[in-house]
Amino acid sequence: MGETALTKAAPQFLFDFGSPNAFLSHEAIPAIEARTGAKFEYIPVLLGGIFKATNNRSPAETYAGVKNKREFHQLETERFVKRFGVKPYTMNPFFPVNTLNLMRVAIAAQLDGVFEKYVEAAFHHMWGEPKKMDDPEVAIKALNDSGLDGARLFARGQEPEVKAVLVANTQTAVERGAFGSPTFFVGNEMFFGKEQLREVEELISGTGK
Repeated sequence: MGETALTKAAPQFLFDFGSPNAFLSHEAIPAIEARTGAKFEYIPVLLGGIFKATNNRSPAETYAGVKNKREFHQLETERFVKRFGVKPYTMNPFFPVNTLNLMRVAIAAQLDGVFEKYVEAAFHHMWGEPKKMDDPEVAIKALNDSGLDGARLFARGQEPEVKAVLVANTQTAVERGAFGSPTFFVGNEMFFGKEQLREVEELISGTGK
């Protein structure tokens, strides 16, 4: 009974637009949803806040100076792209991009009922056709070009209630065990990294051991 309840739990995807691996996960999720019938719940979190709370650092920092590690990460990414049939990301020339406003706007987009459209647009302008998305003028224009009201969303992203939701999402993520992005939960089972989407799929489809 416990296993059945677990496999029926909606998989959750904790993400920050600043993570290229979160982008690749986002690209892979639709096919997983189609195969399993499950619908992922997207939860915006602030990766910088998670790093600060867990004393973690970005891969760009942790891989620096470690022989062969960056090369393996590239190989791992190539395998993921091939396995899930997704397009590789285009490295953002402005990386690292401060995503605080983008993640606040994600909460605003939820409240405005345009969350899915916003997520698609923000990931696209970060990793599909990369732009300096921590420049509000650039970001607002990019969102407008994607059919959203960028100015309205950015304005709402500064509301105290919106900011509080992002803080709460981030704190809850850390309390549940998260230390980076992408992180996935199926019930109380946590998975970290795009590569573990295979295990997530096995669990929600009931084929995992």
